[in-house]
Amino acid sequence: MAPPFFPDISKNINNLLNNDFYHSTPAAIKVNTTTNNGVKFTVNAKQPVKEGALQADVESKFFEKTTGVTLTQGWSNQNRLNTKIELASLAPGLKSELITSYTPSVGAKNAKVNMSFVQPFFAAKGTFDIFKSPLFIGNLTLAHEGVVGGAEFGYDITGGTISRYALCLGYSARDYNLALSINDARITSASFYQSVSKILQVGAKATLNPQRGSNVGIEFATKYNPDPTSQIKAKINDGGLLTLSYKQDLRPGITLGVGTSLDALKLDEPIHKLGWSLTFSA
Repeated sequence: MAPPFFPDISKNINNLLNNDFYHSTPAAIKVNTTTNNGVKFTVNAKQPVKEGALQADVESKFFEKTTGVTLTQGWSNQNRLNTKIELASLAPGLKSELITSYTPSVGAKNAKVNMSFVQPFFAAKGTFDIFKSPLFIGNLTLAHEGVVGGAEFGYDITGGTISRYALCLGYSARDYNLALSINDARITSASFYQSVSKILQVGAKATLNPQRGSNVGIEFATKYNPDPTSQIKAKINDGGLLTLSYKQDLRPGITLGVGTSLDALKLDEPIHKLGWSLTFSA
């Protein structure tokens, strides 16, 4: 089995801590449809802040089987054009993609080229940012019998300097994962994830950031599936911030998610958040 890419060494705990919490967006709607010839359309609309304007975009995705090319085209209500071209058949284990965005009203443009190569015992990925510096970001992971180690670095081609770096070491067993990482800012984190059963997952992450003092920040999260159509998640950190969410499949293709964030140390202050998300798939 191929190792994960560097950002995915801690994927399980990161998903548990960050995914399916809806409090940060007061309202969100997503519609997914697929045509008979395989073209996928996605419409997203969300309200980033309470009483703020909606951010919306429409996206189409087309896969050409004979050439292995995937084309994704998006257009947002901010008049931003997003394009993604993926090539998955260059060589065994080698994939490449071009990601661009362009905002005609202000002339803003971005373009990145991603290359990835995966083999049974290692995985490598590189990102070249065409319009910034230019900047190259690369990472490499190696794995053996559950142990995986990786490194990531950023290289400023114009300045000829290393702009950033990070190291990570992890261990994966059948039902749990451990990970330890450090970066050039001396931010150190250690995480633990366990799938206790088919319906219960738990995990914790401790982070030491020297820029914020000598105290260690700790987060704990859990996910519980009462039945195949519902999900309950809870997260709390050492600062007393409690986050709760509930996701329910109302019927096949329709999913509702609601979430809230509460400061357990300031329950009498109006700083709590509430959000919801509705997803349609057809």
